[in-house]
Amino acid sequence: MSQTPNDPAGSTQQFQHFAQQQGQPDKAAKVNVGLIAGIVAVVALVAIIAIAIGMTM
Repeated sequence: MSQTPNDPAGSTQQFQHFAQQQGQPDKAAKVNVGLIAGIVAVVALVAIIAIAIGMTM
């Protein structure tokens, strides 16, 4: 019995599916980092605008 229950070497189709699954988390991680950076930038911009408005009053 093999050590890994999910053996991608069973057939070409199974291997292609396995290879596609292995590549997906990298893309998702990059998108999440960009999304978080964008949210941080928007929050910082809103804070700067709020401070500027508060100083003019």
